[in-house]
Amino acid sequence: MGREPGPGAGPPLLIACALGIEQFALRSGDRGGAPGPVTVLRTGMGPERAHRAVSRMLAEEQWRDAAVIASGFCAGLAPGMHPGDLIVADETRAPDGTTLCAGTELLVKALVKAVPGRAVHTGPLIGSDHVVRGPERAALRAGGAIAVDMESAATLRTARAAGAFGEGPDARPVAAVRVVVDAPEHELVRIGTVRGGISAFRVLRAVLPAFFEWHRSLLLPRR
Repeated sequence: MGREPGPGAGPPLLIACALGIEQFALRSGDRGGAPGPVTVLRTGMGPERAHRAVSRMLAEEQWRDAAVIASGFCAGLAPGMHPGDLIVADETRAPDGTTLCAGTELLVKALVKAVPGRAVHTGPLIGSDHVVRGPERAALRAGGAIAVDMESAATLRTARAAGAFGEGPDARPVAAVRVVVDAPEHELVRIGTVRGGISAFRVLRAVLPAFFEWHRSLLLPRR
């Protein structure tokens, strides 16, 4: 799981991802500089699994105050994107609503420093309950989204709804950072079996310092 909260520990950070390969990449990254307890939660694929896993985690006393980042791989929607590009959501969208993300500009700056040379795209990240390919991607792009995945929107909406944080300045800090594993001109069949998948994996291993910088800037008060 990760380093769990203990007496006197700072507010924790929950990083949620769907796949074992994503969890492995995030766990094997540099853990130095974490300002508080951190865990990488594998939720399983799809919005329903993400909702259940995050709900269970945030119901535990030691994690109830956690800031939450949804991470892992995604499909880029904009022409010109490449495997290994980074997506920082300013909001996530799903049929049940939109969730605004916290500290987007800070995350972009931190990722540029943590993963130099990689393009960082900012915009709406849309949720889907299935793998999106071909013409469906173009339709989502026409609606303004820059990337799509199956778990981020459910993860962030669940996190915001959990506990007594509410909205506005007291809302639980949430963010979504994804690595493009395929894009309109670079569709993959299987993650990790071709060069694009390997590139995305390496980038995902390098993002933790940026997550910790975001966490330090947005620490929740203990409740």
